[in-house]
Amino acid sequence: MKWIILFLAGLFEVAWAVGLKYSDGFSKLVPSIFTLVTMGVSIYLLSLALRSLPLGTAYAIWVGIGSVGAVIAGLFLFGETLGFAKLISITLIVSGIAGLKLSS
Repeated sequence: MKWIILFLAGLFEVAWAVGLKYSDGFSKLVPSIFTLVTMGVSIYLLSLALRSLPLGTAYAIWVGIGSVGAVIAGLFLFGETLGFAKLISITLIVSGIAGLKLSS
């Protein structure tokens, strides 16, 4: 259950990153509220996962999920490009996440 909670925390991190982009520097009310709410949910879920997971592992996986998710969201929602270097970098992040999970 702790890993599912951590994964959900990472997904909410992606959601607030997307909301932050749509908020236009917190100048748009609805996306700004969405961003703040999803930030709170993400951090709350992370805090629950930290009850039973090591800090370094949980935080690194949370950030990794958020980073990879934000790149994927950028591709689909904002037409960002995926070059070879970006693909390799994402692969390394995912490999690191898997390694941390397997070593815990």
